[in-house]
Amino acid sequence: MTDTLTTQYQPGDASTSAYHIDSSPEAVDANSWMTAYSELYYNEGEDYWEPPISRQGLAETSRANAYHGSLLKARANYVAARFIKGGAKRRHVQAFCNNYFTFGDAAFLKIRDGFGRVVRLFPLPSMYLRRRKNGDFALLERDFIQRTYKAKDIIFLPQEDLQQQIYGLPDYLGSLQSSLLNKDATLFRRRYYKNGAHMGFIFYATDPNLSDDDEQMLKEKIASSKGVGNFRSMFVNIPNGGEKGIQLIPVGDIATKDEFERIKNITAQDILVGHRFPVGKAGIIPQGTTSLGDPTKIGSEYAKDEIIPVCQLIMDEVNSDPEIMRTPSLQLHFDTTTREAD
Repeated sequence: MTDTLTTQYQPGDASTSAYHIDSSPEAVDANSWMTAYSELYYNEGEDYWEPPISRQGLAETSRANAYHGSLLKARANYVAARFIKGGAKRRHVQAFCNNYFTFGDAAFLKIRDGFGRVVRLFPLPSMYLRRRKNGDFALLERDFIQRTYKAKDIIFLPQEDLQQQIYGLPDYLGSLQSSLLNKDATLFRRRYYKNGAHMGFIFYATDPNLSDDDEQMLKEKIASSKGVGNFRSMFVNIPNGGEKGIQLIPVGDIATKDEFERIKNITAQDILVGHRFPVGKAGIIPQGTTSLGDPTKIGSEYAKDEIIPVCQLIMDEVNSDPEIMRTPSLQLHFDTTTREAD
């Protein structure tokens, strides 16, 4: 942003000067990843199926706003908190769940000993995991290197996608546009405060005896008070000017504030709906006299409807693997009882 001095001259009258603020906005990256679903195609050069949704895009939008990323983490934490025992550490179960909810699928790698026996399970990052035509998996590493795993070494759990059966698809996609709008509204508001579109005060003078040196000093003092995020101020000197020679008429400030709050509230509700997450457990401050209900009952119902079913899906997929079935100590066990407080 630049500050410029504008001086206007009127015939037969003293000069009128104003300290002007250039409200050019800061440069902001306007590129945004959209929810473009593409048909699966096989990358013959790299030898794997390309995912229908950009995994990089899903990872970036998980940090788009305060709600979406927090809900992804909360859903994973609730499932991991019910883990009791099995062939994986609790933090590895949590990582598995993070991948499952963020990308729509997750995979455990069977770690083997020197005799080829499975000794534990380790989660693989879904962002870099790809499937091949023969059923094997490829893990994309740096410098275009791929690490290949046989199909028998991977336990893969996808969320259902009605259009393909190679990868999973996260269940929150319908709310991603609201998530991005929530982010855009926040960035717009930040630009509003940083680009000088808001005014602190107008220093208004009508004294014809104000010397040029004094006027310049006042302008410099006002200009030196600026800083990133501070309100900008303006000095105006109109010799012999009338009382209402200059008026500050706000344009859109109140409307902008109201629209910002409205967008934030509506998109937050959309994001919660997209995750099927109860408002009472999302840290939402109630509006007006709205009640969030009994958190104990809400937690119990949410566990029964959302947390426990995912626990059961994980147990079913892992424990039904032929090698895991033969080794009870590797089977994953979750608490699937409905507790009063969740």
